[in-house]
Amino acid sequence: MIPLLLSLLLAWPPGTWAQQDTLMPFMENLDADSNVILKWGFSEVQGTIMFQLTVKTIGWLGFGFSPNGGMAASDIVMGGVGPNGTYFMDYHATGNSFPLVDKKQSYTLLSMTEADGQTTMTFLRSIQSCDEEDFHITDSPVKLIYAYGTSDDIRYHANGRGTKEVNLLKFMPRSSPTDSNYLDFVVENVTVPAERTYYHCKVMKVPNLNGKNHIYRIEPVIEHLDLVHHMLLYGCPSSVNQTYEQKCYTKGSGEDCIRVVSAWGVGGGAFELPEIAGIPIGGQNNDEFYRLEIHYNNLAKEAGRRDSSGLRLYYTAQLRQHDVGIMTTGLMVAIGWGYTIPPNATAFHSYGLCNTSHFSDILADPVPDLSVFSVALHTHLAGRKVRAGHIRNGEQIDFLGLDDNFNFEMQQATNLGNIKTIKPGDEIVVECTYNTTNRKGITQLGLATTDEMCLAFVFYYPAIPVTSCCSHPDMHAYMAMMGKTVDQDIEEMLKTAAWDQASTAVHEATMKRVPQIGFIIDVNKNYTMYEGNIRNMTATLSVSCRSDPFNYNTSPRGSSSWVVTSAAGSVLLMLWMKML
Repeated sequence: MIPLLLSLLLAWPPGTWAQQDTLMPFMENLDADSNVILKWGFSEVQGTIMFQLTVKTIGWLGFGFSPNGGMAASDIVMGGVGPNGTYFMDYHATGNSFPLVDKKQSYTLLSMTEADGQTTMTFLRSIQSCDEEDFHITDSPVKLIYAYGTSDDIRYHANGRGTKEVNLLKFMPRSSPTDSNYLDFVVENVTVPAERTYYHCKVMKVPNLNGKNHIYRIEPVIEHLDLVHHMLLYGCPSSVNQTYEQKCYTKGSGEDCIRVVSAWGVGGGAFELPEIAGIPIGGQNNDEFYRLEIHYNNLAKEAGRRDSSGLRLYYTAQLRQHDVGIMTTGLMVAIGWGYTIPPNATAFHSYGLCNTSHFSDILADPVPDLSVFSVALHTHLAGRKVRAGHIRNGEQIDFLGLDDNFNFEMQQATNLGNIKTIKPGDEIVVECTYNTTNRKGITQLGLATTDEMCLAFVFYYPAIPVTSCCSHPDMHAYMAMMGKTVDQDIEEMLKTAAWDQASTAVHEATMKRVPQIGFIIDVNKNYTMYEGNIRNMTATLSVSCRSDPFNYNTSPRGSSSWVVTSAAGSVLLMLWMKML
């Protein structure tokens, strides 16, 4: 416990605001006068959440979680800087009287400072706690309460108190620039064919915006939720200079437009970008034409249905510090290359690799560190889990994205709990787990919902020209490892194979072991190719509840239990490395 705490404090010295903002990217004023400011960040992988409460007072501070906004049944921490040093304690309230000290202290104080008439309290706890006297944080909005005094004598707070409802784990800031405007990229009255899968594309010209602007909010405009599965908006190069509207992936449908500007998946809502970054639009150096791609999933194959859906982009001329880029990573959808997911598999794993060390092969400028703030994970109907591992110097240091309960009907970009930095040379490994127990034939990569994909859309800043960094197993190497001749028809061989549990296991292991052919593509469709191998990823930490975020040898109170599926030391090492 002590070495990890020490590493936290060493990595986070007082005054290092850039590091603090990286660890705690979210901020909310809890009162109307901005006297009480809360910052926070979290790691779903480690199961911890970090808070920093700053109040304009030199007295005691109190902060907690309440079921209804009042004192009764709330979970509270109180602390400050007194004549004899700092004090900090975990409490719970049984009524409107002074709270009681918890039998088990589940919060860890990281720092307490008092300067310039204000006090700052920084602390950490588990997202979920096994202590029955603590509040379990979920992805639903929670009522936060605060109180403070003018001295270190903790007593009735009088008017120094308040409450505010905030969704800590799915926080969505709402910007309101004074010059706010929006553009609608929508289709109008499109006839959706009586087919299970249909992709419709529309290339549009953006109006004159009088210079560069930043998109800060993306909202879906959906007419038929049962038809629209996902939408992508791409920026077009200068070679695209006229509008089109027709079926996607046909001549003239804007296939040269490959710079992802925004992405939306079924079940998702509006998406707000961080205050320091925006997606560039308008101006001499930005695209004039954009391609909207809508994937229609006409499950009942109904004829004659019409739809007018798309994306609404809010933009402002008040430019932010960074341009945002969106990069596609994972398994390249190479139709006809023989990639096969066998039938009757309970948990078949596929992998895609992005090796950023090859960015410099096609980029003229030096590659900067990339700050990742959001990730959208994507598979189709057979997908059950998606993990995007972050590899540095051959070893995994983190997950960029993680969903062990993937839901095809709930796909959206998710704000990460902290900013994750991709350095030049890092690798991203996207792993997808499929269940095909309800299928009799093989599943291949493709555009249909009954085909499969394995992708992670990475939202980051500052933007670089790379738009896609994906890979595909070398199927010729696969054939050689399986003792087959290269001139055999790979697809036919895999389609007619007698799949059982043993052959599926061999197939999966071989597909992971063969070299990956990597492709990096920039916004002008320049590309480079390379070979690489899939690294092993750390098992996901699975915790039902946790009483002490640092002490994995402490048993929770009562009858609660927790289970860790990976070695605790590996997870702690990942956290330690991340904090450094």
